[in-house]
Amino acid sequence: MVSIKIIAAIGKNNELGINNDLIWHLKEDLKFFKEETTGHKIVMGYNTFLSLPRLLPGRTHIVLTHHEIDDKEVIVFSNFEELLNYLKTLDEEIYVIGGASIYKLFLNVADELVLTEIDSEALADAYFPKFDKKKYHKEIIDEHKENDISYKHVRYRRIK
Repeated sequence: MVSIKIIAAIGKNNELGINNDLIWHLKEDLKFFKEETTGHKIVMGYNTFLSLPRLLPGRTHIVLTHHEIDDKEVIVFSNFEELLNYLKTLDEEIYVIGGASIYKLFLNVADELVLTEIDSEALADAYFPKFDKKKYHKEIIDEHKENDISYKHVRYRRIK
């Protein structure tokens, strides 16, 4: 059975990014992202796909978009329902990596949210959707301080 996980780094006010880029570049968090997602399929929107420096090694890229992507290694869907039906046929963990509109689409179907909660505020033009934390079991994975910024990795598992 497929397990859909949303992974994101968010600020105190759910800030995600600005100008199609990350707000915070935290070395340990990027390492955490790599460890969590390597070996899995990653789902994203077109802008997130464009923001990647290259295809991320060891991951299958799935993009939800109406744009053409000329890369045989990328699986493209233009319809959310078709994408969701495809994912439901899989027996593995899938990571949804952004952006904001893709997170919003997947929020009600995701089994788990893997969030880097950053104890900082920043100017942003993209925000993670608000969600009801009472609908999840919360587990703090670890805590870090980097460049005077404190953050923690938190796993929210949907209560069945």
